[in-house]
Amino acid sequence: MESVAKGSYEEILVEEGFYVLKIQNDTEENTIVEREIDSSFIQFHFCLKGAGKFNFNEGNYQLDVTEENSLLLYNTQKDLPLNLCMSPNSWLLSVVMTIRKFHSLFSSEAGYIPFLSEENKEKKYYSQELVSPAMAVVLSQLMNYNLHPSIKELYVKGKVYELISLYFNKTKDADLEQCPFLADEDNVRRIKMAKEIMISRMAEPPTLAELSKEIGLSLKKLKEGFKQIYGDSVYGFLFDYKMEYARKMLETGRHNVNEVGLKVGYSTASHFIASFKKKYGTTPKKYLTSNT
Repeated sequence: MESVAKGSYEEILVEEGFYVLKIQNDTEENTIVEREIDSSFIQFHFCLKGAGKFNFNEGNYQLDVTEENSLLLYNTQKDLPLNLCMSPNSWLLSVVMTIRKFHSLFSSEAGYIPFLSEENKEKKYYSQELVSPAMAVVLSQLMNYNLHPSIKELYVKGKVYELISLYFNKTKDADLEQCPFLADEDNVRRIKMAKEIMISRMAEPPTLAELSKEIGLSLKKLKEGFKQIYGDSVYGFLFDYKMEYARKMLETGRHNVNEVGLKVGYSTASHFIASFKKKYGTTPKKYLTSNT
């Protein structure tokens, strides 16, 4: 399996027939990434920021993947080599594994995964889905870890398994294709607006009543729609986002715990420390020393 890439490209062998590709284009120009991938592999592509365009059949067919979205590619009848055009300032993480390896992960639950059922076994399958906040945290960890080389492989393997399990963690009633709410693009646009408002004002977020008024959706539709799109409540999502934002601020080494706490909306350090510990199982100070 050969690979040719221009720009920052790292390939990690998790185990035989199982790879992670970390693709970062931090330039101001498009970057092309190419890699042979034959039909015995299934591909998961996660866009952390920016956008990418997958070209197939010598450019005659294209699929886009944008920030906070994922793309699953699977075709037993045809090789799907990676021919990716990465937009400027874009990051993508890909998980590529053999169908056989993938089946072994779900051997007893294969029927639960739509494209692993008997009737779909030989069909092609493409799926574009939103990245949940929980997945975004794992993706960020996979892109940014700073570990001793001896445990890197074990860490990556654990995180990739976590990522794939979160990807398939669908609630039984969350059939997004059939959801009438999500068929309404205007509703989806308003829910995304709600997410942006919460992020931009995370230190002093509006109440749900204020938020529903601002985006022009009823409280009920806001709550239900947010859960359907982002897999969490509005404040559950915001908590995860704030903790991840705080973690990244701490990692820069340029801010103390008080500054970080204030930035994400905690007036007292003790409240921030308690929240951080609830999320990551350790205090900000201990987290900082473990990363230096």
